Amino acid sequence: MRNLWDNRFFNWYTLATSYLSLSVAVILVMLSFFIGIIGFLLIEDYTFLEAFYMTAITIATVGYTEVKPLSANGQLFTGIYIILNLGIFAYALSAFTSYVAHGEFFRKIHRNFIEQQINKMKDHIILCGYGRYGKEVVENFLHHNIDFIVIERSPEKIAEIQERQDNIHYVEGDTTHDDILLLAGIAKAKALISALGDDTENVFTVLSARQLNPELNIISRSLHPKTEGKLRMAGANHVIMPEQIGGFYMATLVNKPGAVDFFSFITNEYESDIGFEEIKYANLPKEHKDKSIKEMRIRELTGANIIGFRNQAGKYSVNPGPDVVCTRGTSFIVLGNESQLQALRQNFGLQG
Repeated sequence: MRNLWDNRFFNWYTLATSYLSLSVAVILVMLSFFIGIIGFLLIEDYTFLEAFYMTAITIATVGYTEVKPLSANGQLFTGIYIILNLGIFAYALSAFTSYVAHGEFFRKIHRNFIEQQINKMKDHIILCGYGRYGKEVVENFLHHNIDFIVIERSPEKIAEIQERQDNIHYVEGDTTHDDILLLAGIAKAKALISALGDDTENVFTVLSARQLNPELNIISRSLHPKTEGKLRMAGANHVIMPEQIGGFYMATLVNKPGAVDFFSFITNEYESDIGFEEIKYANLPKEHKDKSIKEMRIRELTGANIIGFRNQAGKYSVNPGPDVVCTRGTSFIVLGNESQLQALRQNFGLQG
C-alpha cells in the first residue's frame, strides 16, 4: 500500500513539474508588474516612480506604507491585485525551485560556458561519437594537446564526459543535424571524425559535414565494406574499417609476428616515443620547396628518416631514393622519436 502511495505521489509530482515553465513564470511576473504600474497610474494618478514602488512592495508583500493614501477604487484594485499575485508568486517560486532542483539551472550555465569556449576555437577537430573508438581518439587528442569537440547525443555518455577531469568541450545532440554541426564550429574546424556505431548515421554525418564545409578533412568509421563507397561519395576523405584492420593484424601475426609487434610498439605512443610525421609540400617554407631528399638533408639535420613518398595521384612508395623531389601535391612520411620529430618541425617550420 505504501509503494502504491509513493508511486501515485511520484506520478503527481512528475505531472505537476512538467507544467512548470521558468519562461512562463518570468512572463507572468513581468505582466503583473505592467498591470500594477498601469493600474496605480490610472486609478491613483501616481507618478511612474511611485507606481513602480507601490507595485514592487505589493508583489513582495513587505508591508511598507503606501506613498499616498489609497482611494476606495485604489483599495479595491490593490486587494484584487494582491490575491492575483499570490497565485503568480506561488507558480514562479515553484518553477524556479523545480528548475534548480532538477539541475537545469547549473546545466544551462555549463552549456553556455562551453558554447563560449567553442566560439573561440579555430582549426579544431570535431569528433562525432563517444563510443569505444571515440574514447580512444579522445585519449590520443588529450595526449597531444589537440583542440577538439565531441558531439554525442546519449545522456549517459554526456554524463560520463562531464564527470571527467579533462574539461572536454562537447555538444549534446544528433550529428546528422546541421544545427548541431554548426554549433560545434564546423565552419572553422579543420577536420571531422565520424566514429558512430551505425553506418547510416556516419553517411548522413559525412554528407552534412561536407556540405557545410567543403574544405574539411573528413575521416569516417565504417562497419561494413559495402558502405565504404557510399561514405566516399558522401564526401569522406578517408574511411577506416577497424574490424578489417584488426583481422589483418591477427592474420599477419601468424607469419610475421616480429614485424607486427614492432609496428604495434612504434604506434603505441604510451609505451614508445617513436612516431610519424607527414611533410606536405604546401606546408613547407619557400626555401625547402621543390628540393630533393638529398638537398633537404632531413636525416643530417634532425636524425629522422623518410620512409615513404606520396605522389600527386595519392600512391605511396616505400624508402624513396635521395633524388626524389617534393613537388606540388606530394608529401614525405617521416619516422623518428619525439626529439627527432620536434627538431624536424623546428627546422622545417611544421606544426606539431
